[in-house]
Amino acid sequence: MAPEEGLWIVPCPMIHTFFMKFAIDVVFLDRELRVVRVLEGLKPWRVSPWVFRAHSVLELAGGRLRGSVAVGDRLELR
Repeated sequence: MAPEEGLWIVPCPMIHTFFMKFAIDVVFLDRELRVVRVLEGLKPWRVSPWVFRAHSVLELAGGRLRGSVAVGDRLELR
């Protein structure tokens, strides 16, 4: 995945990084694309918490967010 690309998984309230060789940044979104949880630098071989309010997950290259997204923000995906 290129640094400016991401993977949007719908529906999805949790993820894992089994078999991955690099960390990722993860944004959990509700149905209105509001951020309900952010995990920066989720390392390989980890399991995220189950985020009950999440409807989808946006996975980005590790280090991409750098604190730019916070709970309550609303995203626009194009």
